[in-house]
Amino acid sequence: MVSTKAPEDAYTAEPFVPDRGGLAALRRAAADCRGCPLHRAATQTVFGAGTAHARVMLVGEQPGDQEDRQGKPFVGPAGRLLDRALEEAGIDPAEAYVTNAVKHFKFTQAEPRKRRIHKAPTLREMTACGPWLAAELAVVEPELIVLLGASAGKALLGSSFRVGEARGALLEREIHGRQEKLVATVHPSSVLRAQDDADRKAAYEGLVSDLQVAARALS
Repeated sequence: MVSTKAPEDAYTAEPFVPDRGGLAALRRAAADCRGCPLHRAATQTVFGAGTAHARVMLVGEQPGDQEDRQGKPFVGPAGRLLDRALEEAGIDPAEAYVTNAVKHFKFTQAEPRKRRIHKAPTLREMTACGPWLAAELAVVEPELIVLLGASAGKALLGSSFRVGEARGALLEREIHGRQEKLVATVHPSSVLRAQDDADRKAAYEGLVSDLQVAARALS
């Protein structure tokens, strides 16, 4: 019997992922993804960006307000901070592939025209979007994956992942049938949310230190 569920009710992007093609084909297909309800409120799909030959793939949680408006990942304040941290750690941002576990912006908004407030995606939503991330990994085949925050870690390593326990160490795990090297760290937005200058400085230095582990793994 054929299921009558709409793809978004089934919570999987699988029907929208093309069987073949590179990043350009994936990006075109993702623009029409209706694999979960998050597409309804978002302005557009925000797919990954970067070269298909990138040695390192950086995985965040989801696009933010600016990313949703511009259609590109990591173009807001957190993205600019990440670029600076990568450069300090010895990784050229232009040579990295950046993406998110979830490709649509999830937010709350008290009233129209009010500021849109980021809302963390659920594990169900991250799982629904998982086929896109799996497809990106299959095409890029990075030497190293950098997990930016808990959501990215849970999307690839399971719900028991804790960034505080794993950060700053070189990990090896099987992901989608392929042995991957990973380094976990905090999401750059958490640095921006630090309470004062001292806390922000310490958080930023911790991010750079974790990224230096990634840089050494690539050297």
